[in-house]
Amino acid sequence: MPAIAVVLDHTAATALHDPKDPFNEAVAAFYVQASGGLGTLYAPVLSLTAGDTERPGLLAYIHGLRFIEIEPFDTTAALAATELLHAGHSWSAVHAIHAARPSADFPSGRYLLTLTPEAYENTGVQAVHPGQ
Repeated sequence: MPAIAVVLDHTAATALHDPKDPFNEAVAAFYVQASGGLGTLYAPVLSLTAGDTERPGLLAYIHGLRFIEIEPFDTTAALAATELLHAGHSWSAVHAIHAARPSADFPSGRYLLTLTPEAYENTGVQAVHPGQ
């Protein structure tokens, strides 16, 4: 069974950061699986930055976790983000959408773990709620 690649959006990252969040344990289970080599978790830095405005310390917390790779916001991501912003998507979602879409490294895309899968409808990503 191949390892699974999962992108955390700002809502999933916030749930992991907050032990009182009702979905903390569900998101933490993905982290435990990643720590065991069963997958890789990615966190788009722009999504974390947007999330940090509502939950101060979020970006630093996720950055400090050993088994989450921070997805950089490079020129390719910026070009995609601009297109997605013009299409009406939020700042907090655009980098997560870009990271989860099919790419040369991930031809089938990556799963997007989110508490708000409806925000990603018709974006070409596989949005999954951690409680399902």
